[in-house]
Amino acid sequence: MQGTAFTNTSLTAESLPSLVELEFQPISAIYRQSNLIINVAFTLFLVTLLFVIQQQNIWPLSNDVADLFNWLMLVLFMLGGFNTLYAAFADKQKFYALRQQDLSYRSGLLFRKTVSQPMLRIQHVELKRGPIDRKVGLAKLQVFSAGGAMHTFEIPGLPLASAESIRQFILDHKDVNRHG
Repeated sequence: MQGTAFTNTSLTAESLPSLVELEFQPISAIYRQSNLIINVAFTLFLVTLLFVIQQQNIWPLSNDVADLFNWLMLVLFMLGGFNTLYAAFADKQKFYALRQQDLSYRSGLLFRKTVSQPMLRIQHVELKRGPIDRKVGLAKLQVFSAGGAMHTFEIPGLPLASAESIRQFILDHKDVNRHG
């Protein structure tokens, strides 16, 4: 084997690039607002549904069952309120960073998680838009790594133009590395 010799140079942790140095971008404020509205609406819908069932006259409920419905509505209201409050704070902790060689996503309120995917390991990237995303002009970007059936991570709450630009950058980057 002539030409380049194999090297395996030792590295120190201090010489490696730091994730702290990444310039993370927050997800859209519209995503946080729409997520908050959805959580509140869903909680109110469930509590209202239980209230209507309790108050209907077609199948009268016994006093014990009516009391149970009161407790269920209270518990549902409290759980929904907690979930809404948690989501409001957790959504503020969702960030992404795009660099020339990798894409990173950071999330988590109590337990922080940062996922980084090198561009060369990205097998596939999808743009997902549900009905609410379409209504408010947002998209989710799903990143699939080589060798995995499920997506590696998903970045929610991206403005559609940003999501399309990031997707195109990844596709162009993969094409350049393959052919050039």
